[in-house]
Amino acid sequence: MSEGETAPRVFTWPDKKRPRICILGGGFGGLYTALRLESLEWPDDKKPQVLLVDQSERFVFKPMLYELLTGEVDSWEIAPRFSELLANTSVQFFKDTVKLLRPSDHLGVNGPTISMSGGTVLLESGLVIEYDWLVLSLGAEPKLDVVPGAQEFALPFSTLEDACRVDRKLSALERRNFGKDSLIRVVVVGCGYSGVELAATVSERLEDRGIVQAINVETTICPTAPPGNREVALKVLSARKVQLLLGYFVRCIRRVGEFEASVKPTNSGAVPPISAEDDLEKYILELQPAVKGFESQILEADLVLWTVGSKPLLPQVEPCINKPPELPLNARGQAETDETLRVKGHPRIFALGDSSALRDSKGRLLPATAQVAFQQADFAGWNLWAAINGRPLLPFRFQNLGEMMTLGRNDASSFPEFYRRPNLRRPYRSYRKKASVLD
Repeated sequence: MSEGETAPRVFTWPDKKRPRICILGGGFGGLYTALRLESLEWPDDKKPQVLLVDQSERFVFKPMLYELLTGEVDSWEIAPRFSELLANTSVQFFKDTVKLLRPSDHLGVNGPTISMSGGTVLLESGLVIEYDWLVLSLGAEPKLDVVPGAQEFALPFSTLEDACRVDRKLSALERRNFGKDSLIRVVVVGCGYSGVELAATVSERLEDRGIVQAINVETTICPTAPPGNREVALKVLSARKVQLLLGYFVRCIRRVGEFEASVKPTNSGAVPPISAEDDLEKYILELQPAVKGFESQILEADLVLWTVGSKPLLPQVEPCINKPPELPLNARGQAETDETLRVKGHPRIFALGDSSALRDSKGRLLPATAQVAFQQADFAGWNLWAAINGRPLLPFRFQNLGEMMTLGRNDASSFPEFYRRPNLRRPYRSYRKKASVLD
């Protein structure tokens, strides 16, 4: 232990005989795994003790983060405390951050029996948790270190803190520009689901007081979305006068210096020169074409929102001598699992959501969405029950229930999966959100 580190303390489970399940991460996967375990029928001597660990004290319903920017909801409505959600259960909750994982369930060492410890988890607070079964559901964080300047000057939109920070920044810009002719310029990097929903929401909020520009390396928005959803999104963005720069990637982001002259962009992003009095609040984005024939672009912005890329938050595994290496990870940093959601080579560790690299029957990696994590939680809870009670584990099969996009206060687009059936006349629906989505 290096100087300054907290001396480790061992967590004492209430019952020394009943199985101990530690769940790392309280998103859709982790929270609903804990609730699923609570709902199952257990023999008295095998009902597990469940401990949920998350770095935040609140569960965040991320699909509704955009509605914080429109003022439709308050933060407490979409981010209740875990203590409230788990009040009537036997699940314990710790607010802490995972520091180190020490698994001891490698195949060929301890084997998949339930009579020996599965390993330990070290938390940042210095607390050591010994577990029999572990669930990895730590989610992911925005990947901002791939473009120079993004980490310093761009704001992600992934957590409750991110949404509140963006809301405060927009409010400050609105106050600064109140009564002035200058427009608030917002650039959204990425035109996947998150980027499109964010661009639609911000443009609706600013109305004629601002300009929103959205950048995407693809030549279309939401390339994986059903055509109907994409068509509706394009119509909404067009109606809100969102400028799309498709076929470009960001080469760098820099803040305009005190003595730096304003660079005039090309036609698609033309803006007036910035004044010296507020140049420290403006940023320059250099765009590189991803398609032949396109010219480089330079944009100026008051606010840069980043929605591209993510990296899983899996904990570091303590190195072991003469034992198998760390958790098997794919190129994205997700844990490789078998179809029962167990991490390969670690029969006592389950991984789901962003932490898991699981493919569907066609070999495609399952998307990192709330829908996938929610369904995996149901299977993870059941398979933990089966493993503890010596029953066969079930293979996970994802059932796509469709997709929905929130496009501001009033607009949305829905694509239920059953519309994929042939001979249906309307492959999608677009509607006013207040009238249909929230009923």
